[in-house]
Amino acid sequence: MMRDTIILRVVVKLLLPAILIFALYVQFHGDYGPGGGFQAGVAAAAAVILYGLVFGVSAARKVIPQRILLALIPLGVLIFAGTGIFSLFLGANYLDYSPFGTHPEAGQHLGILIVEVGVFVTVSSSMLAIFYAFGGRAEDALASEKEYE
Repeated sequence: MMRDTIILRVVVKLLLPAILIFALYVQFHGDYGPGGGFQAGVAAAAAVILYGLVFGVSAARKVIPQRILLALIPLGVLIFAGTGIFSLFLGANYLDYSPFGTHPEAGQHLGILIVEVGVFVTVSSSMLAIFYAFGGRAEDALASEKEYE
């Protein structure tokens, strides 16, 4: 079983911080180059999924509980949509971030950053919720097989 391999466990523990730092880099570099909330969300979720594959889904659920994920999925959508609605209140078009800053360019930069955070939150939490749903079933099936042995 993979969970019994000490080398794999140590390597994964060493890789996780690097993967998460890479996800943050992609998140905050997304306005200037390739990347953004979607790619960063996938990378961050992949780190937790890797942890779950090696240490078990139940261990991953201790790191990020399912109830938190179920709150984060709509929160990311609200951040995205709320940014557009806020721009409407400032007299601009939906998702026109120009009035967010002192200059239109600064406002655009801030608005894109906020929207990308919303995308990051929704994508990463959605991927983890899907992994917990399917990975948890497999883990439960293995546990029930061991009971019958």
